[in-house]
Amino acid sequence: MVTTNAGPATSPPRAARAAGLRRLSPQAKGTLALVVTVLIWAAFALSARALSSSSLLPADAALLRFGVPLLVLAPALWRRRLRIAAVRPAAALKIACGAGVPFFLAAMYGGSLTSAAFVGSIVPGMVPLFVSALMVAGGRGAPRGTQAAGLGLIAVGVVALVWRYVVPLNTQVLAGAGILLVASGLWALYTVGLKEVDLDPVGSIGLLCLPSFAVMALLVLTGVLPTGLASAAGGDIALFLVVQGLGVGLCAGLLYAFAIRSLGAERSSTVGSLSPVAVVLLAIPLLGESPTAAVLVGVPLITAGVALANRRPRTPDRSLPRTQPEVPDHA
Repeated sequence: MVTTNAGPATSPPRAARAAGLRRLSPQAKGTLALVVTVLIWAAFALSARALSSSSLLPADAALLRFGVPLLVLAPALWRRRLRIAAVRPAAALKIACGAGVPFFLAAMYGGSLTSAAFVGSIVPGMVPLFVSALMVAGGRGAPRGTQAAGLGLIAVGVVALVWRYVVPLNTQVLAGAGILLVASGLWALYTVGLKEVDLDPVGSIGLLCLPSFAVMALLVLTGVLPTGLASAAGGDIALFLVVQGLGVGLCAGLLYAFAIRSLGAERSSTVGSLSPVAVVLLAIPLLGESPTAAVLVGVPLITAGVALANRRPRTPDRSLPRTQPEVPDHA
């Protein structure tokens, strides 16, 4: 009797929630995906900084980052193998380089030289500026008005973030900041590349993780990159498996790819306007980092800049070329 009575009491709320999710517009679903991605990316920034004190090496973290999604999604990726193989080499290269081994190693190494606040601010915060530069280079129109002002604020915020390390000169932090700028530029390349492929989010993850894991495995097996996975602490392995493999590699990959197709490349980079703040706040209790004056000035400037850079005019100028090509809504 208990089992029979429990069914009607619990099923309608579940059905109502499911119906509510189905009624959400594609824009609302894309925005929700970005909010969850913010939290996952904050965890990524924190783990990038924590790697320097972990028993894992960068190669170990990369193997977990790219290997776990392949293992979890193996059957689904096999069904999509022909579509993945049909992707144009130029677009595939943007994705594999933009979020693959080069990006991962740059973000991890840059984080080890700076702080979680730097990783969380520079990497996602600079993406709108780099995406706009790629759009302009592709002949799709330069940003105007509040968008241009926002990009300027982002640049000023990054300068404010690193200025205290110029006088007196701190080459380690400045080198780390430069490496993080490279990582941000690579991620912008990935963001644009996602718009150019006719793959669903699962296929996009496969296109990223397959070559990335193969490259990392080759570098480790040939001794180019050292590994300490066999002797690493179990807690460190579990932490990076959850944060990097399941969180960043699987969940964020699916959600961000979905958001790209729902909102577009430039609008999706608004995730950077929330990520720096989340990282700074979480780094205080989790890593014991105290925000410096440079962080308190630079992070709000970057946040405001990203928000402005992604504002859209209410009455678009029809004479301007479209900045975002239509993408089939199959994701």
